[in-house]
Amino acid sequence: MEGCVAVFHTASPVSFSAADPQAEIIDPAVKGTLNVLKSCANSPSVKRVIVTSSVASIFYTGKPVSPDSVADETWFSDPDHCKELKVWYQLSKTLAELAAWNFAKENGIDMVTIHPGFVIGPFFQPTMCSSVSMILNLVNAGNKTYPNFHYWVVDVRDVAEAHIKAFENPLACGRYCLVESSVSFCHVLGILQEFYPTLPLADKCEEINTVKLPEFRASKEKAEEGLGIKFVPLEESLKDTIECLKDKGFLHF
Repeated sequence: MEGCVAVFHTASPVSFSAADPQAEIIDPAVKGTLNVLKSCANSPSVKRVIVTSSVASIFYTGKPVSPDSVADETWFSDPDHCKELKVWYQLSKTLAELAAWNFAKENGIDMVTIHPGFVIGPFFQPTMCSSVSMILNLVNAGNKTYPNFHYWVVDVRDVAEAHIKAFENPLACGRYCLVESSVSFCHVLGILQEFYPTLPLADKCEEINTVKLPEFRASKEKAEEGLGIKFVPLEESLKDTIECLKDKGFLHF
C-alpha cells in the first residue's frame, strides 16, 4: 500500500449457496475487507478507500415495503433477516460493510462504499461474470420457460465511473446506491425480443417460489447529484451486453 493514495477494494466471494456459508462466503468477505483496511491504516500515503459493496447490504431490511417504496442509502440490510432467509451472499456483504465502517471510524480512514445492483454491460475479460451469464442463459433458453426474477440493474460502465469519481471528488462521502432500473426478467425478455427477434429467447417467464424481494424502486439521487453519474439506459445496456457476447464468441446470430 505504501505510496498509494487511493485503494479500491473490489473483490469478494460471489456465491449464493455453499455447504459451509460461514467459511466459504461470510468469513472471506469480512476478513478480506478488514485485511485491506488494516493495511490502509498502516499506510500514511492512502487518502481514501473505496469499497465495492452491493445493494445486497441495503435492500434486505425485513421491513414492509411496497412498489411505491424508494430504497436509498439510509437503508441497511438486517443481518438477522438475512440469516432467517438464508441469503448468505447478502449477509456477507452486510457484515463486511458493517465491519468496514466500524474499522474506518475507529482508525480515521476516509472511506466510501459503492452499492451496485445487478451489473450488466460490455466486458473486457475473456470470461463472463455471473450476472452477464444469466443474460446469456435467458437468450439461449429456447422454448423453455425462465424464472421471473426481479432485479435492480446497472451498467458496468456506470459502476466503474462511480468508483473513480468517489475517489476524485473530495466531497464524496458515505454510501452510494447504483441502480438504473428496477425490472423483472419478463421485462428484459420483452426488450430483447424487440431488438433481436431472431434470437432463441426463452419462450416465457414463470413465477417461482423462492426468496424474492418485493418490487420497489431505488433512488438515483445521491449518485446523480453527488457523483455526477448519468446512468446508461437499460435498453442501451442490454444491447451492448448482447453485442459484446456476440463479439467474444458466446453468441452466434
